[in-house]
Amino acid sequence: MVGAVGVPELIKQDWIKDGAVVVDAGFHPTDDGGVGDIELRGIDSIASAYTPVPGGVGPMTINTLIRQTVEAAEKEAMLSRV
Repeated sequence: MVGAVGVPELIKQDWIKDGAVVVDAGFHPTDDGGVGDIELRGIDSIASAYTPVPGGVGPMTINTLIRQTVEAAEKEAMLSRV
C-alpha cells in the first residue's frame, strides 16, 4: 500500500490489511518532527514492513532526482559534441 495523498494521517490503520507492506510518501512537519499521510502509530502490529516518517522515501526521492539530473546533463553533453 502506498500513501501519497497530501493530508496528514488521512489513511487510518484500520484501512490497512494485515501483513501489508506500507509505503508512506507524505511528509508534514510537526513540533515532534513530522508525520506522513498514513497513521503509523501501532502499524508494526499490522504491516509486515513500513517506511518511517521522516527518513523513509525522502532520501530515495532525492537520490533519484540527483541521478536523473546527472544522466540528463551527460546526455546533453554528448549531444553538444556532435
